Amino acid sequence: MADKPMSNFHFRLMSLGYTFRDLFLPRINILREAGIESGFHVLDYGCGPGSYVNGAAELVGKTGSVYALDIHPLAIQRVRNIASKRQLGNVETICSDCETGLPDESVDVIFLYDTFHSLRDPNRVLRELYRVLRPNGILSFSDHHMEGDEIASEVTNGGLFRLLRKGDRTYSFVKG
Repeated sequence: MADKPMSNFHFRLMSLGYTFRDLFLPRINILREAGIESGFHVLDYGCGPGSYVNGAAELVGKTGSVYALDIHPLAIQRVRNIASKRQLGNVETICSDCETGLPDESVDVIFLYDTFHSLRDPNRVLRELYRVLRPNGILSFSDHHMEGDEIASEVTNGGLFRLLRKGDRTYSFVKG
């Protein structure tokens, strides 16, 4: 992921900003665009303070699972707190700068939201996401730091993924 986690102060400041954002733009609308169904296994890569965790856990239901990965220990703790407070037994956390530790082709949908621009080695991350994504799985991508053409180019240029569709808020990619 990034060279190193942001400072605790910056993480808390970012989290506060996301809290306000989520009040006005509920994350569930973005998640619906990813096509999540009950029983799916979902990876939130670069989960930050867990803005998508509750909605994703609800959409996948008790038979699905949500893996929340981040490099920042405060992000992992925040997601654990959300899961505990809301009794989300289908949420697991992964503290990592790249590798997920998940089995090959075990994930139906991956969220890569507002993370790509800060990755130290984006091709390494894309290879890991390709490895864990099931055939016909979806890489749901959004990064407000990047333009649309740049997003499509960066994700597809290695040949691992191809653009399936551009939604209102996200780009959906499948294995190339």
